Amino acid sequence: MARFFKLLIVLGLVLAAVAGALYIIPSNEYIFLPDKARPLAPYVTVKGQKRDNDGGGIYYVAVEVKKASLLEKLFPGIREGSTLVPAAAVVSPGQSDQQHQRQELQAMAQSQDIGAAVALKQFGYKVPVKSPGTVIAAVNPKGPSAGKLKANDAIAAVNGHATPSLTALRRQITKHSPGQSVSLTVRRDGTVRHVDVKTAPDPQNKKQSIIGVLTSCDLQTPSKISLPVPVHIDLGQVGGPSAGLAFALDVAEKLGHDVDRGHRVVATGEMCLDGSVLPIGGVKQKTIGAKRAGADVFLVPAGENVQEARRYAGNMRVIPVHTYRQALRALATLN
Repeated sequence: MARFFKLLIVLGLVLAAVAGALYIIPSNEYIFLPDKARPLAPYVTVKGQKRDNDGGGIYYVAVEVKKASLLEKLFPGIREGSTLVPAAAVVSPGQSDQQHQRQELQAMAQSQDIGAAVALKQFGYKVPVKSPGTVIAAVNPKGPSAGKLKANDAIAAVNGHATPSLTALRRQITKHSPGQSVSLTVRRDGTVRHVDVKTAPDPQNKKQSIIGVLTSCDLQTPSKISLPVPVHIDLGQVGGPSAGLAFALDVAEKLGHDVDRGHRVVATGEMCLDGSVLPIGGVKQKTIGAKRAGADVFLVPAGENVQEARRYAGNMRVIPVHTYRQALRALATLN
C-alpha cells in the first residue's frame, strides 16, 4: 500500500511538472483575454479643461493579447473570456512581435490625434489636416481592384477629385454606376501612380458601386493634424486604434461638454477624420471588460460588432454607432 501511495505521489509530481511546462512553453498561436475598462480622465489633458464631478466618465477598454501557452492552446477555456487566435490574424508574415508592437503604438498615437481632431471640429474649432489619401487595409482578391491595388496604398483622388477621407472616397465611387471605370490617383512607397479600375455592384446594394477594398482611416500613412488646442493623451504601452471614439468623447468632456451626463460610458471604435466609426476586434473581451467596470452603457461600432457585444453584455446596454455625431446624440438622450 505504501508503495502505491509513493507511486501516486510520483505520478502527481510528474503531471504537475508537465502541466507547468505546458503553461510556460509558448505555442504558435495567440490568446485574447479581457481587461477591465478604465476611465480616461487621468490620461487625457486638454489646455483649459473644465472639471466634471458628476460621477460619470468616459472609459476605454483594451484586450490583453499574448502568445498562448501550449496548455492554453489545448484548453483555451481555462481562461475566462478567452479566444484563441491564429498568429496570422495578429502578426503579419515575417513581422516580429517587437515590430508588431511598434506598429500598434503608432496606430494608437494616430488614433489619439484623430480623436482629438474630430472632437475639436465637432465643437467649432478649425483643425488643419493634410491627408495623403484614404489608406487601403486589404484588397478583395475577387474584386475589381485585385492585382491593381494592394494594402498600404493611399487613394489620393478619384477622377481628379481629392479623397482625404473614407467618406470622400465612398462619395466619389458611388457617383458612378456599377461597371463604369474610375481613374484612381494612388500613392505607393513614396511614388504617385494612376490606376484605372472598373467598379462593381455592392453585394448589399446592387445599384451602388464599389472597388473592392477595405480602408483603414489613414492610420498606416499618418495625416498631419494641427490641433488648435493642446491635447495630451498617454496610455503608456497600450496599442491599436480602437480607443479613438473614447478619446473623442473624453476630449469633449474636457472642453466642458457634459457628454456622459453622469453615466459610466465605455466606448470602443476606430475613429476616422471624417467622424465615422469603424469596426474593431476583440469585441467579446472588450464587452466583458466593460461589464467588469460596471458600465452603464457600451458604445460599439454598428454592424457585426454590436451582435457580438450583445451576446456577452448581459443587462449592460449596448448602443451601436456609425459616427461620432451619432454617439453624441445617443448619449444626450440617455435617461
